[in-house]
Amino acid sequence: MRRIGIFGGTFDPPHQGHLKICQTVLEQLILDEIWLMPTYQPPHKEPANVSFEHRVNMLHALSENEQNLFVTEIESEREGRSYTLETVKELKNRYPNVQFYFIIGGDMVDYLPNWYGIDELKSLIQFIGVSRHGSDFNDSSVLRIEMEEVNVSSSDIRNQLHAHNKPDGLPQSVFDYIKEYRLYEY
Repeated sequence: MRRIGIFGGTFDPPHQGHLKICQTVLEQLILDEIWLMPTYQPPHKEPANVSFEHRVNMLHALSENEQNLFVTEIESEREGRSYTLETVKELKNRYPNVQFYFIIGGDMVDYLPNWYGIDELKSLIQFIGVSRHGSDFNDSSVLRIEMEEVNVSSSDIRNQLHAHNKPDGLPQSVFDYIKEYRLYEY
């Protein structure tokens, strides 16, 4: 049975921190692949700053040299808000011989009780919480992966781009895409 991690997020824009999370989980859990899954319309956040299509293309740029990373656009197939429960049900229906793991940041673990259908979701998929040294969460149903500190965030990168600076933590391929399409007012 193949073991595949699903790393969902807005990825607005994707950056080195996202890549490091994937590399760490692949190495520590010996997964076959990780699928990067951009949310179509996030249920718990404001809409993304750029279109779904641009975020997908930036994820392709991020993962172009990573043999075990792939991009899935499954959330664009449904209209409205993207609820993980519905997406996981669809993934399990399409790929019955795959064991899926859902990757989230350790800071999101304490927010899981607020997720739509979380009890059913936890019965369908194993959550992985990627935690930085010194951070803690108290959900024994979530596998804990420790990762070294990566000091980068999408919001910081957007702020640097607004100021017309080349952000630290943004891979060159993603930066080139942002420049080409003049995203984030760069």
